[in-house]
Amino acid sequence: MKENINRILKMLEEGKIDAEKAAELIDALKEKEINDSGEIANKEKMLRVHVLTAQGKNLNINLPIKFVKSSLKAFGKVPLHINGDMENEINIQQITDAIENNIEGKIVDIKNDNGDSVEVMIE
Repeated sequence: MKENINRILKMLEEGKIDAEKAAELIDALKEKEINDSGEIANKEKMLRVHVLTAQGKNLNINLPIKFVKSSLKAFGKVPLHINGDMENEINIQQITDAIENNIEGKIVDIKNDNGDSVEVMIE
């Protein structure tokens, strides 16, 4: 969480967001603090991105939906960018629409011929 707060403070410092938006984003992050057992303290929705490469490298990104919605208000886009072969196959607008319309479940499921896969879910 500290890393995310530092990113928000950097955006504030760079003038990309104002103090009010920074406070909203930080509040959204704080609501998702993890309890001692490793479970999310409250059961609010999360945007989950899972990337698995053919070489066995895993990347898991979990963002609170409140944080994503605040980012949409502040920047007009989802704070998510995936580089690589699948970059052009992921429709960020589709993810944005799903978030704005409170849709749950798997939003993106892409597998390429190289054995790489990307899944985006709202849970």
